[in-house]
Amino acid sequence: MARTLLTSAVVPDAFISTGHLAPTADVRRILDATWAEVSAELGGSNSEVYPALAAADPDQFGLCVVATDGRVFDAGDAYAGFSLMSVAKPFTFALVCGHLGAERARAELGVNATGQPFNAVAPVLAAVGGRTNPMVNAGAIATCSRLPGADLEAQWTHLLAGLSAFAGRDLAIDDELYTNVSATNVRNRQIAAALESQGALASGPDDALELYTRQSSLLVTAHDLAVMGATLADGGMNPVTGAQVVPAELCHHVLAVMATAGMYERSGDWLYDVGLPGKSGIGGGIVTVSPGKGGLGSFSPRLDVAGNSVRGVRAAARLARDLGLGLFASRPL
Repeated sequence: MARTLLTSAVVPDAFISTGHLAPTADVRRILDATWAEVSAELGGSNSEVYPALAAADPDQFGLCVVATDGRVFDAGDAYAGFSLMSVAKPFTFALVCGHLGAERARAELGVNATGQPFNAVAPVLAAVGGRTNPMVNAGAIATCSRLPGADLEAQWTHLLAGLSAFAGRDLAIDDELYTNVSATNVRNRQIAAALESQGALASGPDDALELYTRQSSLLVTAHDLAVMGATLADGGMNPVTGAQVVPAELCHHVLAVMATAGMYERSGDWLYDVGLPGKSGIGGGIVTVSPGKGGLGSFSPRLDVAGNSVRGVRAAARLARDLGLGLFASRPL
């Protein structure tokens, strides 16, 4: 069955690439239709890892698209606050790549998918030097240990400034979630200890874990994620503020790791269905990046068994196809 993609074209139900983001009226129409359709999806359930996540309203659902030319489109609860959690990982990796260089970062952190749950300890113990990848908890804790700064607070200042620059506004910690995470962070403490035993940390395990906990506890919105994604899509330049957040050449490396490992053990399914780099978090957020075109931010707390937002995954697949965003299309339009 044919669908209208752009006002001037009708294309079949197939993967296509436009080479640009659609005109404003078409993005608005497709985003609204996607939000309405996916809102009916009631699968999945809130994360129960931390009390604050379990208490989130499961019916909240927000979508936002930010184009590399600065256009912003939103639907539903696009400005509802939620915790950044693992969606922070690619952006922290970008900052560390800027500090160390992309090749040294790869050598020290690894870039290959583990095929195991995001909070698994086993890959650390199995890999040479404890190398996993920056999109899982172990690799992200190791990444945080390599942030520049003479001490914990200097590292945090650098990290917070960098993540805020990606979002285009000053971000702040959700105190309730930070307290939850700090009090019940048993698995991540085990991971940090395993990393230390493998010589995989560049700082003490307590400092690395504290940085990781703070970044995970930042309060964001689907709009923020879309801006952050659009910054990676635009070669490190924030299309809303005009700031060059990271060097353009680093975005290739960050997006590559997002594509292979950003959705945990479901990364293959995600790439098969969506065809774009993405990163999820158990707070219900997903950032999706269409290089050269823009970023998609979504928020819905209902998760699948891998920890990915059910509505967010479905919305990304629909928008990637209907807006012609996919990387792997063989029928450019």
